[in-house]
Amino acid sequence: MELGGRHGGSRRAMSQINVTPFVDVMLVLLIIFMVTAPMLETGVEVNLPEVEHSPGLPETKEPLVVTVDRKGGIAIGKAAVENPAKLTPVIRQMLANRKGKEVFLEADRDVPYGRVVQVLAAIKKAGVERLGMVSQEPRP
Repeated sequence: MELGGRHGGSRRAMSQINVTPFVDVMLVLLIIFMVTAPMLETGVEVNLPEVEHSPGLPETKEPLVVTVDRKGGIAIGKAAVENPAKLTPVIRQMLANRKGKEVFLEADRDVPYGRVVQVLAAIKKAGVERLGMVSQEPRP
């Protein structure tokens, strides 16, 4: 009877890598990312109008975006602004250190036209050189 088993009495190290713990960790990370990714969306929810168009203004690193939500509320990025009259000084201050004075306006399609015109006037009054209107491509 042999004392070491089939391999002549000595134990050898496994030459294969056990990938099961690695796969388990990767699956847990995948689940974590799948759960947290929808939570990373920030901003104001806006139902943009659909328009067929060609790209207009070139993209900048960090565009200044003014949003008008469905209820007529105004926001610059995540910061809420009470009314269009208070929007002008805020935009002036935000554009003071920027080279290009361009702003993107995204307004919900259900916002009354008068409210959008008020916001447009406040933006232009702030000295904005280029104003882009944000829309989305029509769904097929």
